[in-house]
Amino acid sequence: MDVSHFLNSHLLDPKLGGKQLWANMLEQAVHAEACGFRGVTIPEHHLLNILLIPSPLQFAVAVAARTKRIEVASSICQLPIRDMRIFAGEVVQAQALCGGRLVLGVGKGAFGFETGRLGVPMEETKPRFEESLAVLEALLTREEVSWEGQWYKFDALTVMPRPEDPIPIALAIMAPLGIEGAAKAGYNIQTTPLSADHGVLENQVNAFHRGAAQSGMAGQRLSLQRGLYLVRNAAEADLMAALAYRYYESFDTVFGGPGIVEHGIIKPLPRKQSMEDFRANILICGQDELIDRLSAYAELGIDEIISSSNFGQEQAEVLEMMQGLAEDVMPKVARTARKAA
Repeated sequence: MDVSHFLNSHLLDPKLGGKQLWANMLEQAVHAEACGFRGVTIPEHHLLNILLIPSPLQFAVAVAARTKRIEVASSICQLPIRDMRIFAGEVVQAQALCGGRLVLGVGKGAFGFETGRLGVPMEETKPRFEESLAVLEALLTREEVSWEGQWYKFDALTVMPRPEDPIPIALAIMAPLGIEGAAKAGYNIQTTPLSADHGVLENQVNAFHRGAAQSGMAGQRLSLQRGLYLVRNAAEADLMAALAYRYYESFDTVFGGPGIVEHGIIKPLPRKQSMEDFRANILICGQDELIDRLSAYAELGIDEIISSSNFGQEQAEVLEMMQGLAEDVMPKVARTARKAA
């Protein structure tokens, strides 16, 4: 099972500023390659202070310019807020400038505050996404494309230049029924149980395998994002769990919550999930426990874990943890996965 590093770009303290925020994310990406991670994944969000990367393709090019081999994935680009006629050309350009290392993760968006402020009500995101994906794939695979749909109407055009490298596409879906349908259609999947329990995770994984078994496609991949942090002792585990829980208080506000954002800063709200349940679900633990839990993920048939490890701690602590994860955990999980296979 591979491990990639999620570039959680959080501006929890606005005084940090964008220059330092994104410099930190680039430093983590370079460090991920040096440590031996499979790749890095890049979020996209606007108008608020978590997961704040307004242009994931632009950031992917910056990562590729500073690295040599690491896979660079968007996780995700929000299709409903874009015009696919422009975006298709941007994807071709990004893949060329990334040297063929780009994985295009796409989705419908998750924060109603964000999409609403951009003129796309949350209830429209699913149908807009479905048509946008169809338009995007047509533009990337056919030279002359015209369209007559609900959201797109245009005469024949050709996106230039044409793609020269394959552009792998992964769909971001959380609902098991949607995962199964997309996998059946042949797509790679990016998913996450967020802080939900292991049963939710298993339902997502099983849905992927059911769909993939019906697709007839070889090499489909399931990437699963999980809060993950390798700790050295109980005191550090308590500290990191508290930071992660505080982050989710902000996340929940915009993910299905009331979306209270003032001057770009999300107002954190009390969580319904207890700290005890939270800590039982995410992977903030010591070396032996983390190896055991990740090995269980590998045995489920998860191809890639996307490690979500930024909760507001200092940059030096993130880099040190990544090094320890790569040296002390990832090789042993890989050996376990080979034995299971």
